[in-house]
Amino acid sequence: MKQPKVRSISIVYLIIFILGIALILWIFKNPTTAPKVTPINMSDLVTKNEAGQIKSINVQGQNVSIVGTDGTQYSAYLGTGVSIYQVAGLTIDPKLVAVTFQAPGIDWLSILLSWGLIIILGVFILIMFFRARGANNQAMSFGRSNARLFPGDKPQVTFNDVAGVDEAKQELREVVDFLKSRDRFTALGARIPRGILLVGPPGTGKTLLAKAIAGEAGVPFFSISGSEFVEMFVGVGASRVRDLFDQAKHHAPCIIFIDEIDAVGRHRGAGLGGSHDEREQTLNQILTEMDGFDTNTSIIILAATNRPDILDPALLRPGRFDRRVVLDLPDVIGRTAILKVHAKNKPLGASVKLDTLAKETAGFSGADIANLMNEAAILAARKSQKTIEMIDLEESIDKVAMGPERRSKRMSAADKKLTAYHEAGHALVAKLLPNADPPHKVSIIARGMAGGYTRMLPEDRAYWSKSRLTDSIAVSLAGLCTEKLIFGEPSSGSSSDLRSATGYARRMVTDLGMSDKLGPRTYGDKQELVFLGREISETKDYSERTSLEIDREIDRIINEASALATKILTDNMDLLKKLTDALITRETLDTDELEALFRGETLAPKVIEPTPPEIKQPEAKNPQPGPTVILKPQPDGGTASIVLEPPSKPEQK
Repeated sequence: MKQPKVRSISIVYLIIFILGIALILWIFKNPTTAPKVTPINMSDLVTKNEAGQIKSINVQGQNVSIVGTDGTQYSAYLGTGVSIYQVAGLTIDPKLVAVTFQAPGIDWLSILLSWGLIIILGVFILIMFFRARGANNQAMSFGRSNARLFPGDKPQVTFNDVAGVDEAKQELREVVDFLKSRDRFTALGARIPRGILLVGPPGTGKTLLAKAIAGEAGVPFFSISGSEFVEMFVGVGASRVRDLFDQAKHHAPCIIFIDEIDAVGRHRGAGLGGSHDEREQTLNQILTEMDGFDTNTSIIILAATNRPDILDPALLRPGRFDRRVVLDLPDVIGRTAILKVHAKNKPLGASVKLDTLAKETAGFSGADIANLMNEAAILAARKSQKTIEMIDLEESIDKVAMGPERRSKRMSAADKKLTAYHEAGHALVAKLLPNADPPHKVSIIARGMAGGYTRMLPEDRAYWSKSRLTDSIAVSLAGLCTEKLIFGEPSSGSSSDLRSATGYARRMVTDLGMSDKLGPRTYGDKQELVFLGREISETKDYSERTSLEIDREIDRIINEASALATKILTDNMDLLKKLTDALITRETLDTDELEALFRGETLAPKVIEPTPPEIKQPEAKNPQPGPTVILKPQPDGGTASIVLEPPSKPEQK
C-alpha cells in the first residue's frame, strides 16, 4: 500500500527564518538611534558632581542612570542595600541635580529575546531529530518489497473476461480448484505446481490471465515487476524478495505474480565480465524461496515473459516453475471471442460482422484488438454517430496497422500514377497466384509513414510451404516488376520489397532446407548474448565455396519469382491498367470493388471526398509542386518504405 507523503520543511528556509527573527529582536533590543551610554564607577560620579557636570540622576533599584550637563549619559551600579544618598563623598544639591526614583521593572524584550532563541533552537533540534528518524526509517524500509496488494484483497477479473486462450484457461483452472479445495488434492497425495510460467508475445493477455486466476480463486493477489527487485545497492533485491514472500505467507493462500521475470531471471554468469552482480543475488534468493525447506505453504507464483529462452535453467526445473503455459496469438476463433468481449459495452451497428472482422485481423494480439475497438468507438464519436459501423472498424484496422490517414499530404500526378501502378501490381499478382494471400484492400492515400499500401487477407497457418514462400516473394517483387514494365525503370521505393524478398529467400536456403541444390540442412550458427537478449552475430559453419552457392541459390529464387510476377503482369496488362485507373479515381479499393474489377466489371466513378475541415491548407499565390513520394508496402501488410523529395518553399506573405 502506498504511504501518504509527508511535507518536510527545507532546512535552508528554516535557518533563514531563525536568523531573521533573531535580527529583528536584536534591533528592537539595541536600536541604532539610541544614544551611547558610558559606564562609570561611584568615585567618578562623585568627581563629576563636585565639578558641577551632573544634571540629573535616576535610580531604578541598584541601577543608576546619569545625564551630564553636556547631555552625555552614564550608567552606574549601586551595591546591594545601598542608597544613592549613602555613597561616600556624594553630596547632591537638589537645586542643581534632579534626583528621581523608579521601581525596578521587568525587561520583557530581553526575556523574549533570550527565551525565544532558546525555543526556536529547540524546535530546530526536534525537526532535525524527526527528519533523521524518518531518513533512518526510509533506509530501513529500502529493502522492503514494492509488491502491490490489490484493493479488496483480490482483483475483480474472472475467466469470463479472458477470451481466445481456452487451452490456457483450462490448464490454470486446476490452480483455482486447488486454492478453493486444497484438501481434495492433498488427500490423494497430489502437489500443486509451485510456479507457473506464462509465455507468449506482448499483448496476448498474460497479466490479465494472472488476475483472472486470483479473481476466480478469491485469494489475495500480489503483483510486482521483475525490474523492481534490482537496485544499484547490493543486497536490496534479495531483501525485497524475502520481504515479498514473508508478506505472502501472512496472506496465504495467495498468488504472487512477477511480470517480466526475464529482467531478474536471466542466465547467471551472463553479465559483462561474468561477475556475481546484484541481479544474480536476487535470482538466487528467488530460487531459495521457491524451493526451500518450507514446502507446505499455499503460495503459487505466476510469472510472465516473452523471452523464456534466456531464463536460468534452475528457474525452470521441476519444483519451481513446474508448468509452462503458452499464450500464442489468437486464431480466427479466438479473435472472434475477443471481439465479442470488447464489444459488450459498445453499441454496434447492423453492418458489423465480427466473423468477417476476425478474418481481417490475422496476426493481431488481444491488446491490438482492444485498441482496434477503442479506435473505432472514438472514430464513431467523432462523426457524431449513435453506433459503431463496419466502416469505422475497417478504418481502425488500417489505423492500428499503418497509422492515421494523411489526406492533406500533397502528391504530384506523376507520383500518384506510379503509386497506383505499384499497388495495382501487388494486388494483381496476389490475386492470381494460387498460394498467395488474396488482396483485401488497396489504397494510395498516405497513412502513417507510408504513401500507400496493399493489405492482404492472410489465413491462420502454422506452417509455410515452399510454394507459399515462393509466391510471397513474387508478390513482394510485383511492384518493382510493374515499375519496370510501365516506366522502364524501378524506383527507390522498392527497397522494402527487396529486403522482404531477400529475407524470405535467405531463410528458405539457410534455415528451412528448401534448396534442391544445397539439400535439407541449416547454414550458420547464430550467437546470442543472454544479457542483451538478442542475436548479435552469426558464426559461419560452412566453407567459402558453400557461401557462394548460398548466394547463387538466393539469386535463383529471387530471379524466378521476379520472372513469375513479370509474366503474370504482362499477360494481364489490361486488368493492371483497369486497376490502376480505378485507384487513381477512387484512391481506395475494398474487397467488393477489387472482386468486381477482377470479374471484368467497370466501376462507377467515385467523387473524392474533400479535405476534412479540421485540416486546411493555406492558399499560395504561386502553387508549388508537392513532395515526391515513392513507396513500397510489404506483401503481408507491413509498413512501406518511403522517400521524399521536398518541394521548394512558396513565398510567404
